[in-house]
Amino acid sequence: MKGPVIVTKAEGIATVLLNRPEAFNAFNLDLVESFAANVITLAADGSVRGIIISGEGKAFCAGGDLKYALAFPHGPSAAFHELAARFHQAVLEIRRMPKPVIAAVNGIAAGGGFSLALACDFRVMARSAALRQAYTSSGLSIDGGGSFILPRMVGIAKAMEIMAFDRPISSEQALSWGLVTKVVEDGNALKEATGMALELAECSLNSFGWSKKLITDSFNSSFETHIERERRGLATCAAHPEGIEGLRAFSEKRKPSFNPRKS
Repeated sequence: MKGPVIVTKAEGIATVLLNRPEAFNAFNLDLVESFAANVITLAADGSVRGIIISGEGKAFCAGGDLKYALAFPHGPSAAFHELAARFHQAVLEIRRMPKPVIAAVNGIAAGGGFSLALACDFRVMARSAALRQAYTSSGLSIDGGGSFILPRMVGIAKAMEIMAFDRPISSEQALSWGLVTKVVEDGNALKEATGMALELAECSLNSFGWSKKLITDSFNSSFETHIERERRGLATCAAHPEGIEGLRAFSEKRKPSFNPRKS
């Protein structure tokens, strides 16, 4: 019997499928704990050079399971307190790991699913899929980093509009607003995300990791502090074997080889 999360690995890429299709992959405690544990494990797995997150069945993720929260023995407040703790572990790991994470949005991504998609580095979205903030329509506030990431993607005014009116966001709107990287035909989101992950796997993960960290941290420091971090990152990358390989490849007018699986 398959568990709440299905993980497969091929060519250095790990695919993580949320596996509660009967509930549109909504997070109950079993699913969110398994998801967080798998993300943490894959972040530390040296054989994995990229991660894809998607959903089994028709949905990407419908967010927190509201029926589960209402039936929770200690009440919905306690339920969301626990769910958010595990969910935020996973989101922080996604934002901090020095390897690319791609969301293959195969269907509706709502509530925590919306925040999860935003937390990933890139998003490939099926044409008929939709994004929805969803929290405020249920009398809840946004979690999973959504209230932090969303205004940095679309600006405060558009983020306030998305928050207040909670209208479904089509793939075309999501692309035009910069919420997704690419829109593909239905059924092709996972395939496209895999191709993207394989392309990124050929790049320097050390360079990607440093650059990802710098961009993520850029909103939380002064300009002077941040450019000092840039200098430290640049010097560190130049001393790393991948940096040395990149510099030598440029000097020798050849393509650098960063992926040890291909060496």
